[in-house]
Amino acid sequence: MIGTLADNVRRLRHTQGLSQEELADLCGIHRTYIGSVERCERNVTLSTMELLATALGVSVIDLLTPEEK
Repeated sequence: MIGTLADNVRRLRHTQGLSQEELADLCGIHRTYIGSVERCERNVTLSTMELLATALGVSVIDLLTPEEK
């Protein structure tokens, strides 16, 4: 599931033309945190998933659902 979260955050961020720093600013977290999430180096809390989902305009469920190929 962590890989799915990382893939979805990266894909959605790229789709919206956001840098890691811009996404971090929207979430109110440090920019290096986004990179570590995308590299599966963090255990992300539900509250952080909610911040990411809100900033990316999706639900937490969307972040945790594998992309259909």
